[in-house]
This record gives sequence, C-alpha cells and structure tokens, in this order.
Amino acid sequence: MEKKIRVVTGKIGLDDHYRGIIAISDALRNAGMEVIYLGAGQRVEVVINTVIHEDADVVGLSFLCGGQVKIMTKFMARLSEQDLDHVLVIIGGIIHPQEIPLLKEIGVKEVFLPGTSSKDVVKFVVQEVEKRRGLELNQR
Repeated sequence: MEKKIRVVTGKIGLDDHYRGIIAISDALRNAGMEVIYLGAGQRVEVVINTVIHEDADVVGLSFLCGGQVKIMTKFMARLSEQDLDHVLVIIGGIIHPQEIPLLKEIGVKEVFLPGTSSKDVVKFVVQEVEKRRGLELNQR
C-alpha cells in the first residue's frame, strides 16, 4: 500500500486570515491526504519541527498581509539546514506578482493566487509528490 501524502499547513506570523488555508487543508484532506493544520500565528521553528515530527511530504503556507519573502527566506534556509530539501513547499494568498520569481528562486515550488481552484492545488501536490517519490525510488 502506498504511503499517504502528509501535508503540514498553517500560517506563520500574526496574520490571522485563515479561510483560504482552511479551504485548501480541507481539499487536500478530502483528496485522501493526511493534513496537519497548525493554524495561524505559528513560528518558523514550530512549522519546521512539525514537518520533522510528522515526516511530512509537503508544507503549505498562506499569506495575506505581506512579509512572505522575508519569512520564506528564513523558512527555506531552516528547512535546508535540517536536510529537508525533499519537502515540497507551496504557498498561497495575496502575493505580489513581482515577488513570485524570488519566492521560487529561494525554493518555493509553487505560488497559488486567489481564484486558484482547490482541485488544481490538489492535482499539483499529487503530481509533485509522485515525482519526488519516484526520484527517491530510483536513487535507492
């Protein structure tokens, strides 16, 4: 039996707009994934520790009030320090289009803007995790 996709979702910082991340968490859960929703007001270290503890395949974070480039730069550095480069990182929310290339450059795999279908997010996550798992199997 194939291992279920494990996803950690939440919001880092003081931004407490949570409707989008809850909708995406529900969509991922309804697609058969194990979702660990941390809620709003999280710190980078808490999310990283949860990824480790839960052996997560994916991290999904939401931003609506800015600061995502600074936060994600720190987050991606900490993820790398913990040898978690294999974890798929996606973010969503109100992201200025000019910031998207920089976010991808630091390691965020995809940025989902308002209006993105939850089905598209689910499809993306499934495809990316399958690719990553396939690469792991080929490297063994």
